[in-house]
Amino acid sequence: MSVHFEERSGVVPCKTPWGSWYQTMEEVFIEVNVPHGTSGKEVKCHLGSRDIELHVKGEEVFKDKCLIRIILMKTNREAGNCWASLLQGEYCANAWVQDQMQRKLTLERFQRENPGFDFSGAEISGNFAGGGPDFSSLQK
Repeated sequence: MSVHFEERSGVVPCKTPWGSWYQTMEEVFIEVNVPHGTSGKEVKCHLGSRDIELHVKGEEVFKDKCLIRIILMKTNREAGNCWASLLQGEYCANAWVQDQMQRKLTLERFQRENPGFDFSGAEISGNFAGGGPDFSSLQK
């Protein structure tokens, strides 16, 4: 479901010195630029439950034209779980990007709850922080 919503609506990337990251309700995508011609043998990656290390050609600096994509699965897959930063206190989304990410996750939640509608081009305002309004108490 998320893949199709993301294809139609695009992503809200948080730019970093080494690339960018963005998120859906279920996943966090990390895109790291690496030097052209880098082979897989020159890339070392460690993914822990609370840390990420990525070294390319022995360096932790990522520039140039090629791309490594890392996809992390979120353990809390609710619209209200919008990451403010990739790592605790590091690679933080600025206020505008954070706002756009929260809007996007809220629209993704609406899409899941209402599969017959298309929210990919929708705009929202008001109470969208924390996943948007809670309609669970309304009778169907």
